Amino acid sequence: MTSSAAETIVGEARLESALWAGALREPPDWEPVFSTLAPERFAEGLETVYEAYLVHYGRARLFDVADGNERVLLGDYLYAHGLVRIAAAGGVEAVAVMADLISSCAALRAAGEPGDGEAWVEAARCLGGAPAEADVALARERHAARTLPPKL
Repeated sequence: MTSSAAETIVGEARLESALWAGALREPPDWEPVFSTLAPERFAEGLETVYEAYLVHYGRARLFDVADGNERVLLGDYLYAHGLVRIAAAGGVEAVAVMADLISSCAALRAAGEPGDGEAWVEAARCLGGAPAEADVALARERHAARTLPPKL
C-alpha cells in the first residue's frame, strides 16, 4: 500500500475501533479509482467515501467484512469520515456534491439500474476535476471490477 489516502484510512480505522482494525484486509488490495479524476486536495475524502461505497456495494480494497450488519456500520463510518475530509478540502459546496453522489448511487442500486460509475465521474468533475478521457476510462474499468452488479 503506497497511498497516503489508504494509509490515512487504515490508520484511523485502527485507532477508532478494534472491530475495524480486525476487518482490515491483509494484504490490502489498494488502487485509487476516482480520486485521480478530481483535484488532489479531495483525494483522501473521495477515496474514503469510495471505500465506504465498496463496503456497501462491492469488493472493498482495505476491508473484508462478511457480516451484513458490520458492513453497514463500517460503510457508514467511512462515509462520515470521508465527508469530514471533503468538507475540510472544499466546504459545503463539495459536501453537497458528495451528498448528491451518495444519494444518486443509492437510488440507482435500489432500482437495480446501472450508471453509478458515471455518477462518480460526474462528481469528480463537479469537484473541479478536468480528467483526460484515458483517466476516466481507467477509473470506470477499476470501478466495474470492484462493484457488484445492481440487483434487478
